[in-house]
Amino acid sequence: MQVTETLNEGLKRKLSVTIPAADLNSRLDTKLTELKGQANIKGFRPGKVPLSHLKKLYGRSAMSEVMSDAINTTVTETLDERKERAAAQPKVDLPEDQSVINDVLDGKADLAFEVEYEVLPPVSLMELKGITLTKPVVEITDEELDAEVNRVFAQNRGYTDKGDDAVVENGDRLGLSFVGKIDGEEFEGGKSDHAHLTVGSGEFIPGFEEQLIGVKKGGTKQVEVTFPEDYQNAELAGKAATFDVTVLHVDGPNEGELDDEFAKRLGLENVQALRDAVKQQMENALGSMSRQHMKRQVLDALDEGHKFDVPAQLVDAEFNTIWSRVQHEVEGHGRSFEDEGTTEEEAREQYRRIAERRVRLGLVVAEIGNANEVNVTDEEHQQALIAEVRRFPGQEQQVYDYYRKNPQALAGLRAPVFENKVVDFVIEQGEVTDKTMSRAELAKLIQADEDEVPEEHHH
Repeated sequence: MQVTETLNEGLKRKLSVTIPAADLNSRLDTKLTELKGQANIKGFRPGKVPLSHLKKLYGRSAMSEVMSDAINTTVTETLDERKERAAAQPKVDLPEDQSVINDVLDGKADLAFEVEYEVLPPVSLMELKGITLTKPVVEITDEELDAEVNRVFAQNRGYTDKGDDAVVENGDRLGLSFVGKIDGEEFEGGKSDHAHLTVGSGEFIPGFEEQLIGVKKGGTKQVEVTFPEDYQNAELAGKAATFDVTVLHVDGPNEGELDDEFAKRLGLENVQALRDAVKQQMENALGSMSRQHMKRQVLDALDEGHKFDVPAQLVDAEFNTIWSRVQHEVEGHGRSFEDEGTTEEEAREQYRRIAERRVRLGLVVAEIGNANEVNVTDEEHQQALIAEVRRFPGQEQQVYDYYRKNPQALAGLRAPVFENKVVDFVIEQGEVTDKTMSRAELAKLIQADEDEVPEEHHH
């Protein structure tokens, strides 16, 4: 076997490989000898068919199998010898001239072919000790807890339609359609055909709900509000807006108080147990938001601390996945890139950078995991599968069967678990400072993270 390197530029490699005819012929004889034991040919006792006769019958088709096996093993062995790891399946170019291939199949000619591939770059890791991280800590105020408990009460006490002559009162649950405008122009996310709102719950921007009191069912009202300065969407924060609102239906609350009786209906002992359960839920949600922001800081630090070229093939594949989703979303909502304040060209460039970041982070995360023996246990893998199955109530069995039959999809569930364990490992090495903030401030931080780079799992 002869291997000549014809290209070595950055991560790209190209090799010229020749497998001698003699090598192919001896492989062919081995294959035919295997066949000899199995072949059941008229006029010959099993196992007694001469090789020359088998060669005449099966020579070409057996040689084509031998050829493809020889190519695969040669490529694998060559990369091992060169101590290189291909980023993706190497591309093999066979001679285009059919007569050359025929001579190879007849065992008369050497097999010469080209192999092209990109190598995975060596990753030298930054110093992980002492990466500075801020951990958002949110203390839940009594007012916030009261508001959330009241929301649970409002959601679960039940409502009854007040009929066609209904007039909106505090505590009613409404169906609304509305169109929001700033300086007379509609803005993104400011309209709805049918939204639900409980008056007095504080779910909408301050001042919105009160202005609907006294409006009749089917009536319209122009509501004037100002977005709070700390509103999570920075483009709207602090701006004055008007909403043209139509009241579609009005449901009044059923009788009943927020008392132990009500808590028991929800399967809890008393109001205190209800408050504790709601607080626990709020803390869990805030904990996972805080963790999300810390994870983002870790990934940003790793991105900042590792600058190396990444294989174009991997970036292309990642970009195509992202881009098809982006196009689907844009077209699905009947919007254009111009509506989003950008051009297709700029969007492509931005998502290409994101694809490159994801691929680089994927390689860095893998390297940190390997260097520090971070592993996903079978139990953790199983838990990830159960969590995934639970996301599809009513279809659990189909989802479970899908993963059982698709080992690749099942293996894909490991990636996010592995990434999270590596992130935890980096957080343990880091210098973490607690920073107390409000829920709104934390929501704003996460929104800003998303606006900068939409983050997803790196596989």
